[in-house]
Amino acid sequence: MSYSTLFTCNPSWGKIEDIPSSTEELFWSNIVENVTNHNFRVLSLFATPMNNALHLVCILGNDTTSLLKISRFELINNTFQSHASIIPQIHLFEREIAEQFGVTVHDHPWLKPVRFEQDFSLHVKKNACGDLNYFQVSGEDVHEVAVGPVHAGVIEPGHFRFQCYGENVVNLEISLGYQHRGIERMLQGGPSPQTLSQMEVLAGDTTIGHSLAYVQLVEAMAGIHVSQKSELIRIVLLELERIANHVGDIGALSGDTGFLPTASYCGKLRGDFLNLTASITGNRFGRGGIIVGGVGYDIDFNLAATIAKQLKVLQSKTLSAIDLFFRSTSVLERVENIGKITKEDVITYGFVGIAAKACAIARDTRKNYPFGYYNAISYDIPLEASCDIFARAMMRRAEIVSSLELIHNMLRSIQEIAIQKPTRVNDVVLPSNALGISLTEGWRGEIVHVAQTDEHGKLVRYKITDPSFHNWTALSLAMREGQISDFPLCNKSFNLSYCGFDL
Repeated sequence: MSYSTLFTCNPSWGKIEDIPSSTEELFWSNIVENVTNHNFRVLSLFATPMNNALHLVCILGNDTTSLLKISRFELINNTFQSHASIIPQIHLFEREIAEQFGVTVHDHPWLKPVRFEQDFSLHVKKNACGDLNYFQVSGEDVHEVAVGPVHAGVIEPGHFRFQCYGENVVNLEISLGYQHRGIERMLQGGPSPQTLSQMEVLAGDTTIGHSLAYVQLVEAMAGIHVSQKSELIRIVLLELERIANHVGDIGALSGDTGFLPTASYCGKLRGDFLNLTASITGNRFGRGGIIVGGVGYDIDFNLAATIAKQLKVLQSKTLSAIDLFFRSTSVLERVENIGKITKEDVITYGFVGIAAKACAIARDTRKNYPFGYYNAISYDIPLEASCDIFARAMMRRAEIVSSLELIHNMLRSIQEIAIQKPTRVNDVVLPSNALGISLTEGWRGEIVHVAQTDEHGKLVRYKITDPSFHNWTALSLAMREGQISDFPLCNKSFNLSYCGFDL
């Protein structure tokens, strides 16, 4: 008997009636077996209403075979047994389900609020943000340091609670949710004219990554064809977004080490790469660049030549500025062997993006679950192995180089033909009672969008997993046994999204 539905490409969708509903016991045994023995990991786990009952839906992915497995079961009495102790990578998903639907999760290691959000039924009173029992360490000379949610800088709000012994961090607990906007709930009833704009601001620095995940999901479910030229332009926009953010991050790391030359250069260069995106879309973050059915703005021969010329100039300046950073002994003293996680941590907790690739784990959606024009090109995932701040910075340098090469290749392939007309939202017809999944590789890592429709083809549930959802745990682990003074550098080396997590 099959306990799951198999998808072999990204994006994919199927009718809900074709996804077998198993018992709770079979649901979990299937997940444990696939994660433990068959190299699958959990891409998404969420609760959703189906057939007048609440179901748990799990999406597993195999990075080697590109297979996606979808399974579900109906909750009895609104409860289920926690499996976070067996599969630690689902600990946060289980907490999220409990918070969003008031579900009782038996034997969870420590069931706490995730975002302090109002439950979907609007019946359960939510806790005030940050109001929870934090992990405590006791003993002589042990002390507690609380940082945030308001920080001494222009950054997003989040609370960090350190348990320290002297200068050493024994434990770091991170509490977020201060920017929760209820986006998943806002999307219900769509697609609407506002839906794409909402996707673009899920995490403002990942406008292209999230909007691309959404539009390719809608296109797959509605059967909308996208021209090759539009697919090429989408890659250009996605890789420009990756470069701009990686350049900015290396500059920020440099600033936190007190090495100002690279900080200053990269601050300027990040703006230059954002301006290239603006030269295509009119917006530095690329808003309006990705639309259902194609792209909002064309790249003709003249613009392609101009961008290619500017990229060559920027490439030389960028690599020179970054290499200054890596040649500085004072910088290396601050980033080598600091903030280490392990390869086992990545596998156990399901970390993605830079955090995984800096531990020599080839986890990249462009290669593992190729989408759009990535299906037609060969792409090697650069890797680092030292698992520390240095490795995460080097990964950014490597991805800047590979993204520049990808963009040059795309610009050379662009043909002088007009892009197709955009699809009007009112013309989009999604299949009824269906469930679809779409993955993209944002600059932080894997982005997962899942859409479920009702009998009228309207969105009844839309589940978003930003890479930061997986990786905040990595920052906590990286700080254990480290010096509290290294926290800013460690934090910057992951540079996770608060609003992408809070949603």
